[in-house]
Parts: sequence; structure tokens; C-alpha cells
Amino acid sequence: MIEAPAPVDAQTAPKVHGRPSLLAPSILRRMCCWLYEGILIFAVVFVAGWLLTALGPMRGTTPLDRYVLQGFLLVVLGLYFTWFWAKGQTLAMKTWRIRVVGTDGLALSQRRALLRFLLCWLWFVPPMALLSQVRLQTTSLVGAFVLWIALWALVSRLHRLRQFWHDEWAGTRLIDSGDAHRE
Repeated sequence: MIEAPAPVDAQTAPKVHGRPSLLAPSILRRMCCWLYEGILIFAVVFVAGWLLTALGPMRGTTPLDRYVLQGFLLVVLGLYFTWFWAKGQTLAMKTWRIRVVGTDGLALSQRRALLRFLLCWLWFVPPMALLSQVRLQTTSLVGAFVLWIALWALVSRLHRLRQFWHDEWAGTRLIDSGDAHRE
């Protein structure tokens, strides 16, 4: 049986510049930020998709058009996230006082932000791959997707710093940026 590591508190958390700053914000706060990010991303994807289809020669009527649109939107999302993560925060992260840094506590490079973006797809690709092979009703589909996301988020409890596993693999950390404003 796998035993969860002992909770990390301000006394035992790793120090960066003398401060315990690599401890993750609460899972509730991170998931609220994640949902808010989804709302903001909807607007980004909507505008980017509209620009490509309305201003370009593509009308989205052929399978090739659909793949071009999906590829374009993936690139837009990649640019959005790598740009803001290299700066430390997206708008949603700023609102929820969360910052992304490297394991050393310093800002991310564009390359590390891109790696994090690619690994973040672990939130979506496994359920999408499974569900593409199984015919489910819409409610079952949504339920399976929500279950996977909940499990992926809860597995962060097994990480010694309560980080998501894609952050561990990317060499990044989500930290509480509110500390800087309270000092």
C-alpha cells in the first residue's frame, strides 16, 4: 500500500532565498484557478478561431479545415501559456495569487514553459484517447472526464510538496505569490 508523505509545513518546506516558497497552494485554490483559466481560454480560443475562419479562406467545411483549425488553436494555446508562464503568471494565476517557477524558485525559461505546456496535456489526453475508443452517452463522457481530472488533481497529494505531477516532470512548481504582497 502506498502511504502519503507527511504534510509539508512552513518549517519543513524547502527554502528559496530563505523563504519556504516551493509549497503548493491548496488544491481548492489551484482548481479554482484552473476553472477560471478555462473561462479565459474559451475567449482566447473563440477569438483566434473566429479570426482564422472569418478572415482567412478557410470555412471549416472539410476534415482538412478542421485539422488546420485544431492545429492553429493548439499553437495559440501554446503561445499563450508559454508566454505568460515565462512571465510567472497568467491572468487567472494572478487573480488566485499563484505563480509558476522553476524548482530553483526562479522564473521559467520559454523552453521549460513549453515543456510544462506539453505535459499539462496529461489532464486531457488520456481520457480523450480512451473515450475516443468507447461510445458513451454525453453524461457518461462528461462524468468520465471529470473523474479523470479529479483523480489527477488528487494524486498531487502524494507529492511531497503537493505539486501536480506534470510540474514535477517539467521541473516547475506552483507557489503562493500572495506572500510577496504581505511582507
